[in-house]
Amino acid sequence: MWRKLVVAAAAGLVSVAGAAQQGADDPYIWLEDVHGEKALAWARHENDRTLGELQSDPRYKTMYDQALTQMQAEDRIPYVQITPTGLYNFWQDANHVRGIYRRTTMASYRTANPKWETVLDVDALAKAEGKSWVYQGMSCLPPAYTRCLVFLSQGGSDANVVREFDLRTKSLVAGGFNLPEGKQGVTWEDENTLLVGRDWGRGTMTPSGYAFITKRLKRGQPLDQAVEVFRGEPTDVSAGAYVMRDTDGRAQALVGYRSIEVFNNQYALLKRSGKVVLNLPRRSAVQGIIDGRMLVSLDEAWAPSPGVRFAPDTIVSYDLAAWKRDPLRAKPSLVWAPGKRQSLSGLATTHGKLVVNMLDNVRGRLFTLDYVKGRWRKTNVALPLNATVGVATTDDRSEQAMFTVTDYLTPSTLWFYNGATGSLQKIKSSPARFDASRHVVEQLEAVSRDGTRIPYFLIRPREMKMDGSTPTLLYGYGGFQSQEVPYYSGTLGKLWLEAGNAYVVANLRGGGEFGPEWHQAAQGAHKQRTWDDYIAVAEDLIQRKISSPRRLGVVGGSQGGLLVGTAITQRPELFNAAIVQVPLFDMLRYHLIGAGASWIGEYGDPRIPEQRAWLEAYSPYQKLRAGVTYPTPFIETSTADDRVTPVHGRKAAARLAALKDPYYYYENLEGGHAAAANLPETARRLALEYLYATRRLVD
Repeated sequence: MWRKLVVAAAAGLVSVAGAAQQGADDPYIWLEDVHGEKALAWARHENDRTLGELQSDPRYKTMYDQALTQMQAEDRIPYVQITPTGLYNFWQDANHVRGIYRRTTMASYRTANPKWETVLDVDALAKAEGKSWVYQGMSCLPPAYTRCLVFLSQGGSDANVVREFDLRTKSLVAGGFNLPEGKQGVTWEDENTLLVGRDWGRGTMTPSGYAFITKRLKRGQPLDQAVEVFRGEPTDVSAGAYVMRDTDGRAQALVGYRSIEVFNNQYALLKRSGKVVLNLPRRSAVQGIIDGRMLVSLDEAWAPSPGVRFAPDTIVSYDLAAWKRDPLRAKPSLVWAPGKRQSLSGLATTHGKLVVNMLDNVRGRLFTLDYVKGRWRKTNVALPLNATVGVATTDDRSEQAMFTVTDYLTPSTLWFYNGATGSLQKIKSSPARFDASRHVVEQLEAVSRDGTRIPYFLIRPREMKMDGSTPTLLYGYGGFQSQEVPYYSGTLGKLWLEAGNAYVVANLRGGGEFGPEWHQAAQGAHKQRTWDDYIAVAEDLIQRKISSPRRLGVVGGSQGGLLVGTAITQRPELFNAAIVQVPLFDMLRYHLIGAGASWIGEYGDPRIPEQRAWLEAYSPYQKLRAGVTYPTPFIETSTADDRVTPVHGRKAAARLAALKDPYYYYENLEGGHAAAANLPETARRLALEYLYATRRLVD
């Protein structure tokens, strides 16, 4: 994602020093000082104005209460992780705002009212230490899974502290591993050893803000005495090392990886005799081990030897023993390949089965594979059709797993699967959170500028008049091979659909709904195709008289925020509302802001004239101009977002203010890239969004 630059005029490149001066004529560059006193004062002033207007609307409290009630409901499905020491769940509610990490048994979990044992109380820990802790997960050492690393962030940023935790005593380990705050990757090598990638001092972080040097840290050893294990390149997005284990928890290999660009990786087998760089294609990922086979997924076509060719989105495998002996001569073989309009959605493993989750025309399918007598044996899992299916958890010690089933109008369900017997049983259901009887779901298609057919889901009132009068929100993402699939949202239903409104989810190029080629069709020089697809869906909604420019709004976050920005600057007349969540906006300086340099493989490099030209052609920040009527956007960011940062949203709002165009801006002081650190903050965000949409599109 980060290109190694040769600073030479003959190569047509600008220097890094020159790049730093690109914003010299930007009057709002002072807002890039995320925690600067002047910038924060500006943000607080904007918050006061936005909250003062929206929260004074009497409908706000109703929406907030409805959202919070749903989010804190005790009858939510408590999704778990299966481990040898129990089933674990992270839970937040009215009494546990920051949350508790808790456990139960399989027998208890399968009852209507499981009995839970609190393992870690994050609220209590935050209060005791005077910190705004946000729980970011546990990583436990196989095969016992009793010694863990707990990741805690201040306010929800990507940077965190890492502490050793004992599940048996339910306490932090006195004198145990304790790593200071940073953007870091940390994993167990053995009970007394960690592999740590972090800031080791000047020149040890990539331009994206991630580590490229991994060191081995022994118990009781200070950080400055850790020994280097693997080193990537300073120009990588990131690099690291990890232990590859089988489903018995046994270490089989030490692997180093370099993330060179988006979906562009290089792997190496780290042996005592030295490093062996694997001869895998760059667009591939090492996925793990099952049945004595080492798995790799491919995002590009690959011909490893004469007469052998694998298609994109394929899974291949190696004999593990042969691969460990000589990874360069080991021969890959086919595990699974997609059919037409199919794509790989995810992989998981039980003790002896590979679980494959795939999309078939954006509908979920799930099956297992066993390697028996030199062949992969497939078994379909008979989950409901025409829905989104997912893997909630799997058990490395048995053939047990849990799967989720959901769609836009049907509450989510959780299914227990015993792969040893093939039995499948629904064990938990979420109650209905809104009246879905008056809505239907359709899958339609729009035709983009270049003739490509773009599918989208329409959730609309059953008795909707086809006269353009229906208030409609159009959601999209369209980047980084992300798959936008049907899901049940009680807050969407209660705060928007129940009022007789419609919601649309577009499956744009740049996403991954139809595999890596669907993504790669809208990268770099071709990113405009994503924006064209989104506009085509909007035009299709208007042409079919589902909605109209007066009643149509757009919504998206992060890359989706950039998507919304391009929509309202390229075709502002199509929309009357725009919810812009934690967005990218200034695409000429994005590589200098937060982790922006890590996305150069997706968008291009503004320091290279040819690539700067295609970025400049759509960068929303520069496209905000006088004399244009924009649909009064609602821009949301977070001060604690150290990935995209609030900078893009701040500058967009400041530019709109200078143009005397109306807008709303809200910056949550914590919350990270999710823009909310807990359930009340999330409820507030949702209430503000749906109230804004109601005022713009319904009133």
